[in-house]
Amino acid sequence: MDMRSEDYGELQRLVDSVFPPGVSAAATASRLDVEMRAEILDLCSDLMEVVAALPPRAYTRQRLCDQMNSILTARGWGNVYGTVE
Repeated sequence: MDMRSEDYGELQRLVDSVFPPGVSAAATASRLDVEMRAEILDLCSDLMEVVAALPPRAYTRQRLCDQMNSILTARGWGNVYGTVE
């Protein structure tokens, strides 16, 4: 049985829109930046919950991915929505 949501991969799309290809690995984005982009992408309520659970801080792409993957794992949603990189 496939447990993937129709929103599978949307968090990866979010990360890629906050940190487009070619952006420096040292570039940062605030949680507010991530929340605003998530609203623009009209993410489902579960994924908005993941974004809302991010601690307020500046994130590099790697730190944002690590934090989101941790939140997804804690909720048991990694297989449902996919992890990010």
